[in-house]
Amino acid sequence: MTNRILFINPFKGEIFDQPIRAFIEKEKRADTEVEVVSLERGPEHLEYHYYEALTLVDTLKKIEQAEKEGYDAAVIGCFYDPGLREAREITNSLVVTAPAEASMHIATTLGHKFSIIVGREKWIPKMYENVVNYGFKDRLASFKSVGLGVHDFHKDEAETAKRLKDAAKEAVKQDLAEVVILGCTIQFGFYKELQGYIGVPVIDAILAAFKYAEFLIELRKRFNWGHSKVYGYESPPQDEILGWKLEEQYARQATQEQ
Repeated sequence: MTNRILFINPFKGEIFDQPIRAFIEKEKRADTEVEVVSLERGPEHLEYHYYEALTLVDTLKKIEQAEKEGYDAAVIGCFYDPGLREAREITNSLVVTAPAEASMHIATTLGHKFSIIVGREKWIPKMYENVVNYGFKDRLASFKSVGLGVHDFHKDEAETAKRLKDAAKEAVKQDLAEVVILGCTIQFGFYKELQGYIGVPVIDAILAAFKYAEFLIELRKRFNWGHSKVYGYESPPQDEILGWKLEEQYARQATQEQ
């Protein structure tokens, strides 16, 4: 049976859609179909909390639509994991994953401590919050910044690779990291060279989230192990959503803004 996964770049612009799809196609299971999409409006990266907040509603709408269209999983493609908890609230059978959570779970099975390589120091506070929220504070060796923004990683890939190697080497030799996580989905394509250079597992954020989704789909289909719907991921009451006409309000607002 075919598994269908929607990978969502939660920002405007299709610049990364096809490269990411090609990257995933090489590594996906034969029985998995993947579609990569981005948003129709909003900022073109999420390096600021304000930008992240602007994209949340549209990301959640993509996820709602994915479940209606029969997808088995959705991946929110940003290492901030924007909207992950919210998405799990509003879905029933759809598996929802995101890069930071998936990468950290995988990393902590491969080594005792991990380091995360980020583009800019600006990103670290939010990412550190996620480390704490996911319960991995004691497994974090360090954050390392390479001084590059989201749209810089693939402008000069040789320079990016050099900076990643320098940061990863320092993380392993000085901070005693046993696993390195690339803390941005747009760092895709560098993990193999980096892993060969430093000799420890290097987690690519896209592959971690995607393969984690494939794994969770199998758990869902074979054992009915899905996202729990009590307490943390309990869905909001439909009578409130309908009574407050939330769908109509936001649909009308979106129409007015276009």
